[in-house]
Amino acid sequence: MRRRASEIRAEMVANVLSVDVAVGDTVAPGDTVLLLESMKMEIPVISELGGVVQQIKVSTGDVVQEGDLLVELG
Repeated sequence: MRRRASEIRAEMVANVLSVDVAVGDTVAPGDTVLLLESMKMEIPVISELGGVVQQIKVSTGDVVQEGDLLVELG
C-alpha cells in the first residue's frame, strides 16, 4: 500500500482511546493527533509533518487495523 505524506495511518491493530484534533486544526510536526491502546499500552500517534486536518476517519472506541487511514492533513 502506498502511503501519501499527508496521511496518518495506523501502525498496528489497536483501539482508539482519544482523538486529540478536529477538522480545521493546525498540526505541527511532533504533535499528538490520536491516542491508541494495544495490549494495555497507550500509544500516541504523532504527526510527522505539519498541516491542517482535512479529515478524521476514526472515532473514540473504534478498532483499527494496521495500515488503516486515521487522519488526513492538507
